[in-house]
Amino acid sequence: MLGGVLILLAGADPIAAYRVMLEGAVGGQRQITETVLKAGPLLLMGLGLTVAFRSKVWNIGGEGQYFMGALGGTLVGLTFQQNWPAFLLIPTMLLAGALGGALWAGLAAWLKLRRGVNEIITTLMLNYIAQFIILYLARGPLNDPTSFLPQSAQLLGTARLPALPGTRIHIGILLAVLLVPAIYVLLWKMPLGFRLRAIGSSPNVARYAGMNVALGLAFALLFSGALAGLTGAIEVSALHTRLKDGISGNYGFTGILVALLGQLHPVGVLLAALFFAALGIGAQTMHGIYGLPIALAQVIQGLIVLFVLAADAFARRRWS
Repeated sequence: MLGGVLILLAGADPIAAYRVMLEGAVGGQRQITETVLKAGPLLLMGLGLTVAFRSKVWNIGGEGQYFMGALGGTLVGLTFQQNWPAFLLIPTMLLAGALGGALWAGLAAWLKLRRGVNEIITTLMLNYIAQFIILYLARGPLNDPTSFLPQSAQLLGTARLPALPGTRIHIGILLAVLLVPAIYVLLWKMPLGFRLRAIGSSPNVARYAGMNVALGLAFALLFSGALAGLTGAIEVSALHTRLKDGISGNYGFTGILVALLGQLHPVGVLLAALFFAALGIGAQTMHGIYGLPIALAQVIQGLIVLFVLAADAFARRRWS
């Protein structure tokens, strides 16, 4: 309702605008495909952040870890795409992407555990460093000499993630969906997940119980960074095919909203990723037809998260 008020103030009919938004997101096969493609990276980001947030590790550096993962995957792809077969090259690219994201998150983990620096500040600041590193490489050492744009050479067919026959939905989407039950098992069915949740609930109690709190915090941050880096490698291989500025789409920051809206549960994160993807794709259609700003969708996203968190806090307070 509040979003409808904002649409009305922007000069459009809220009911008609919402109808166009819905049709733009799920109104046909092409629209559904675009929504699924956008939901994939949001899901991967949200799952990694779910593990971190469950451990009370506030990783705000998904953007930077995404960029480093894209860099790792691109470097491997450009180096070996002429000689390696796809069945060997693609897994290596994905592994390099996950490693790049984990190493970038590892900087924040080291600063937190060795120097006591708050991970919110370090992960946030590392985002900008990673972005400018990508800009420098795209304009300089990795620049495609045949192009006038700041971008790397193009990844060839052997370095491209295969898609399902007859669709644009690539195997990276399937990997993200398979990680939903895997993360659930990790957090609720394995001793490691119990330790992570115990650390997040009360680090002092976990430490008194003999758990290695520092190791748990480091694992949570590295794991979330690895999934963010994996997201970057998948996106650059499946969609962008080049390393360049603007390949993120703010997945790192939107992934935070996805994790929170999903109540830090893998199934909830899956539903939240689909919802945010549909909202983003629908907003583009709404913008094209009514001329409403795309930023309006971001405002509605923020409002939804605030309302959900406020309702959850109210419910907890009521029943406590």
